Amino acid sequence: MIKSAGSKKLFVNQLQEGQRIEELFLVAANSQAETKAGKSYLILTLMDKSGEIGGRLWDNAPLYAKEAPVGSVVLLSGTAQSFRDQLQLKVDSLKQVAMSSAGVELSDYLPACKRPVEDMVQELHQTIASVKDVPLKKLLQSLFKGEILEEFSLAPAAKKMHHAYLGGLLEHTLSVASLAVKIAQQYRELDSDLFLTGALVHDLGKIREFSYSSVPFDYTDSGRLLGHMILGSEMVREHGGKVKGLSSERLDQLLHLILSHHGRHEFGAPVLPMTLEAILLHHADDIDAKVNYIGALSEKLEEPGQQWSDYQRPLERFLLLRKQEKHDTAQDLHDECPSRKSSAAKKPKVVNEPEKKSTIKQRSLF
Repeated sequence: MIKSAGSKKLFVNQLQEGQRIEELFLVAANSQAETKAGKSYLILTLMDKSGEIGGRLWDNAPLYAKEAPVGSVVLLSGTAQSFRDQLQLKVDSLKQVAMSSAGVELSDYLPACKRPVEDMVQELHQTIASVKDVPLKKLLQSLFKGEILEEFSLAPAAKKMHHAYLGGLLEHTLSVASLAVKIAQQYRELDSDLFLTGALVHDLGKIREFSYSSVPFDYTDSGRLLGHMILGSEMVREHGGKVKGLSSERLDQLLHLILSHHGRHEFGAPVLPMTLEAILLHHADDIDAKVNYIGALSEKLEEPGQQWSDYQRPLERFLLLRKQEKHDTAQDLHDECPSRKSSAAKKPKVVNEPEKKSTIKQRSLF
């Protein structure tokens, strides 16, 4: 018999094989299947802020499926079991728990950046203050305040591929901006203020592209119809038109950075990068996305040292990963913001089958 919900005490990354549990989880996926004998069973993906784990419920699946819609919090009883070298939950029973229930905190269930949002917002303001071009600085100050800043500080940078956690968009933006500053120091011919402003606003439209108040993160209607580059350029043009001294030509150059930062049409860019700043912004954005993606894979390794990953379809290759020792440097501690870990993750193994030569160009992570 399931007891009252209470507050969450046990997280996915703390589960151990053979452990009996009665705990709260968020339902990230829910589907039904049938055994060979024709008996219906429930397939669940359960999660909290520490990771995801699969679940199977074998009895009364149609009844329990109604108690576990995607995005709901459920209180379940069951056992952690290993299946094909993956830890999963054999669920005996479950019941839905209202989000408004005492002890149910949404922050327990959504993956989030480990770096404090207040620190990142302060860094954002300091970066804006470093822009010497007065009209561009006024544009940034106009954009990053109030509701926009609140949403920008909360939003993920993507659904799944990189920085796919609360605060991920701000973290990614600051990282790209930091790269932009370093690149501008190396290549003096760059318009450094335009370049840095483009880095700060290149993904602004993602606060309109994604719905991230619950899991799984999903696209808004506007996000599917227009995409974040169009949405972001509209926001910047609206605010830019009110900034005294910001010429239409310079505003167009800034909008070009937003619209071209994916680099190629097949990656969703409406236009190709046609200025030095646009070309380099595309590469800075791509660098940070890939580093975060690979870092998230490395975080799932159980043992230190180099290990091969499974075949990564987004990059169309295997990866030789390295498990980082905990906080190699003080800077690592400051910058650390891995995507959620999963206790279900085991040591990656190379698939024992010949690698198929792909005829598809490398996919974008954005």
